[in-house]
Amino acid sequence: MEGFNKIDLETVPSQPAEPRIIDNRPKPKAKINFLKKSLIALGVILAVLFISGLILIAPLQKVYSDAKSTFKQVKIAVDALKKQNITLTSEELNKTKESLTQTQKSLDEISYFKFIPLASAYYNDAQHLIKAGFYGLSAARVLVDSITPYADILGLKGQGSFVGGTASQRIQTAVTTMGKIAPHIDDIAVQMEGAKKEIDAVDPNHYPAFFGGEKIRNGLFQSKQLIDQGVGFVSDARPLIKILPSLLGDPKEKKYLILFQNDKELRPTGGFITGYAIFRIVSGVIHVDSANDIYSLDAGIYGKQTAPAPILKYLANVPVLNLRDSNLSPDFITSMETFNSLYKKAAGYVPVDGIIALDTNVLVSTIKILDDEVYADGIRFTSKTDPRCDCPQVIYELESLISTPKSVDLKVTTLRAVQSQRKDIIGTLLYAIMDKALKSSPKLYWGPLFQDMLVQTQQKHVLFDIYNQDAQSGIEALNAAGRIRTFEGDYLHINQANFGGAKSNMFVQETVTQNYEMAEDKTITKKLTINYKNPHKPSDCNLERGNLCINAVLRDWIRIYVPLGSKLVDSKGSEVKMISYDELGKTVFEGFLTVRPLGSAVFSISYTLPFKVKDGSLPLLIQKQPGTGGNEYTLKVNDNKIDKFELLTDRETKIKL
Repeated sequence: MEGFNKIDLETVPSQPAEPRIIDNRPKPKAKINFLKKSLIALGVILAVLFISGLILIAPLQKVYSDAKSTFKQVKIAVDALKKQNITLTSEELNKTKESLTQTQKSLDEISYFKFIPLASAYYNDAQHLIKAGFYGLSAARVLVDSITPYADILGLKGQGSFVGGTASQRIQTAVTTMGKIAPHIDDIAVQMEGAKKEIDAVDPNHYPAFFGGEKIRNGLFQSKQLIDQGVGFVSDARPLIKILPSLLGDPKEKKYLILFQNDKELRPTGGFITGYAIFRIVSGVIHVDSANDIYSLDAGIYGKQTAPAPILKYLANVPVLNLRDSNLSPDFITSMETFNSLYKKAAGYVPVDGIIALDTNVLVSTIKILDDEVYADGIRFTSKTDPRCDCPQVIYELESLISTPKSVDLKVTTLRAVQSQRKDIIGTLLYAIMDKALKSSPKLYWGPLFQDMLVQTQQKHVLFDIYNQDAQSGIEALNAAGRIRTFEGDYLHINQANFGGAKSNMFVQETVTQNYEMAEDKTITKKLTINYKNPHKPSDCNLERGNLCINAVLRDWIRIYVPLGSKLVDSKGSEVKMISYDELGKTVFEGFLTVRPLGSAVFSISYTLPFKVKDGSLPLLIQKQPGTGGNEYTLKVNDNKIDKFELLTDRETKIKL
């Protein structure tokens, strides 16, 4: 075509195509929509969390709050029981049950926790604990309802059923009706077993050792231990409780031999056997049939056997075994077997249903409760300190009456033996104490006397050997029979006998230190040190002048009872060569030492224990010698003090090595 140039497409050079970029970024409006959706999602999440908190946390707080209230109410109930207010205790138990019921309801409201992993274990634990609480409350209710009728007899605060008649008549009525409460002990046992079953279902190891878990774990371990002890106690004591009316002379009278052990002249079971009395009990009312000193009973035994080696060795001029020296075994029942073998040969033998031993601590404590004044045979006895001995006046008066020489006749061979001016003074004093207590209003003395007797028994100032086997089994379960106990772990019992030191145990002070050292191979070496001190001046013990000899050189026969198989490494302080032997399921280290007035002495032994400890925790049982009290004990590991206490009762603890 004219006027136009032809374009040759084939000859036009080709250009490379640029890559295509796709922009997916949201436009401003799309960004806003995305942010809005995110905020909505976050809001939904927060709302869910908030609602979950209301569903989960709030109910948990309610359960926790109710549980705290219940625990507080339990403490109030226990406090009422400690105050011996039986009526108030009953009321507080009702309140405790109401509070525990409310806690149960709060827990039931979060029952869905049992479907949540991990949380279900804690929820189930809480259910078990609450059920255990109900069982425990039921046991407490049975106990309170059982003893309520006897409130006035026991001196408890509350209206009992035996409020009419004389004190003796009330006691008789109580004892003759006591058989009615015996079946209740079975009910208590059932409830305690139920509590044990529930709490055993809880594993304390579920709880971590942080964020308060360790406190919960320790509390659970303690609760399990207490429940186990309670079940064992009820089970063991059940035969004793059932037979209690019979022991108290219903329907048939019972007779008991009462031995007075003078702990101021310490012997293995609590003291030198000074006097005795025969008590006859008829429906709970005590009658003193006879009383005398032990020498008169000893005088009626002929053909006595040769004295044991310790007496021949350490007790001068005593070639035969006498009743007064028969309590050589630290195990009270074993000693009473020896005593009985002699007693049955005595001219003054009276068949009895058991033996009850008591020491001077019982007299002092009882007189203090009885307005600190008791008259016996025209003599006033009190617990107040007597400057002549820096001891309770009743102790000095008894020593003066019993131990002061009655007469001295130098023309007759040698000085006459120390005799009693008032042979039956112990029996007379015991009768006066009982007479004053029984003639009073029950609410005046009976409660404190009953509680004090429990304390004296727990501290081994009263010991029982009852010939009825069911009763004795219950007594031994209460640790009231002075037995040397078996124990898994470390064990210590220091037993001493004053062989000729007058009444010097009244003045000698003792402190005991135990130090543990563990070698690399886990072998444990233990060093035991006893420090003795007598800060008082000596008595004038010249019999010609007829003085009261109460503080003289202590001649101390000492035996250390330790785990069977222990090996003696070293010893210091014994004035004879230490010997070792096995007895009563223990290994014994035996020695002898003296302590002078205004003087001191140190006795120590080192020995290895017959076992090794893998986890570093060593259980320890220290058994107190009857008749002793207040000796200071210190526990050390590698010379570092870990504990210090007065040994008033048997004591169990754990040593961290």
